[in-house]
Amino acid sequence: MKKFSKNILIVSFILILPLLFLSCEDKFELPTTTGTGNITGDTVYVQLNPAWEGFNNPQDIYIGNEPFIYVADTDNDRIVMMNLAGTVLGTKSIKRPVAISQDYQLNLIVCSEFDTLGTTFGAVYKINLVAANHNISEAPVTRLLPRPNVPSDLKAGIRYTGVAVFYDNSFYVARTGPNNSSIFDPDNSILIFQKKVLDNGSKIDTLIGRLPSIEPVGTGLLTAFNISSLASFKKRNNDFIMTLTGNTTFKAQWLYYNYSSETPGYESKLSPGTNQMMSVNKFSRPEGVTVDNSGNIYIADADRDSIYKFNSFGDELQSFGGPQLFNEPYAVAHFDKTLYVVDKGNNKILRFILSTDLR
Repeated sequence: MKKFSKNILIVSFILILPLLFLSCEDKFELPTTTGTGNITGDTVYVQLNPAWEGFNNPQDIYIGNEPFIYVADTDNDRIVMMNLAGTVLGTKSIKRPVAISQDYQLNLIVCSEFDTLGTTFGAVYKINLVAANHNISEAPVTRLLPRPNVPSDLKAGIRYTGVAVFYDNSFYVARTGPNNSSIFDPDNSILIFQKKVLDNGSKIDTLIGRLPSIEPVGTGLLTAFNISSLASFKKRNNDFIMTLTGNTTFKAQWLYYNYSSETPGYESKLSPGTNQMMSVNKFSRPEGVTVDNSGNIYIADADRDSIYKFNSFGDELQSFGGPQLFNEPYAVAHFDKTLYVVDKGNNKILRFILSTDLR
């Protein structure tokens, strides 16, 4: 356990971070609102202006614990770091980032790609922001996958598509690929990383295996058939929600770990047919998911140009969208009553707030 004085230093560092960046570059205009946003009920989502631009095929967004905003700017081969006002604080060069999360030590975990031996492979990196005082361009980067000197990790066609971090800084990584005949290591899997304590007392992120009892190409529950995103809950549990784009009946699934079962393991939190989130073929191509602090679930469906919102029972709340508003919404994040949407086809980040929350 860390000493109390060390915790005070860490908290102080986090509190002064935003002040360090107030004079940094590229600040967007202060937000205004439009009436854009629609759908069920009297309460609607209202868009905040302006939209944030300057991206090229962005595919993920994450609100960190500082809190700063991190965008996977995929075709610009970079991670963009911003504050909540829209000021770009810095960027980090990473080849084709597609998914991003952050642990509670403020390390970013990024799913992306890297080149070696004339071939492009999927990759997972850790970016140590604290080591560089949150100067992201100077932050040290460690490649977690493929592991150095592990040739079996260099699999053609493998890509890493989602990451979910838990309260103890363990995390899961979603992997997809074409070879799924192996019962021991199919490409479509959820990989488990945990902290390993070394002889000198330091800890490193270590791949310990894959989640068992998850079918690589199943069409029902508990399947890893083309996972497109993962999201965890900011609670002391290992629940997570995944979205899938494979040929599955339920393309958004909330899994919880049942410790009380005779055979402990993951089970579906929501039962099919008892709520709207688990309706058959509810989604077409869900690419992103997030959970807010109240347990509400937001899902971005790129095919239907829509954002779906559900409560923790799977009941649909304020969903909205359409081609007049979005072009392939790909990821979502939520912080302080504001919903952030990666509008991939328009190369923008859009922001929304409920009409009842307008100040």
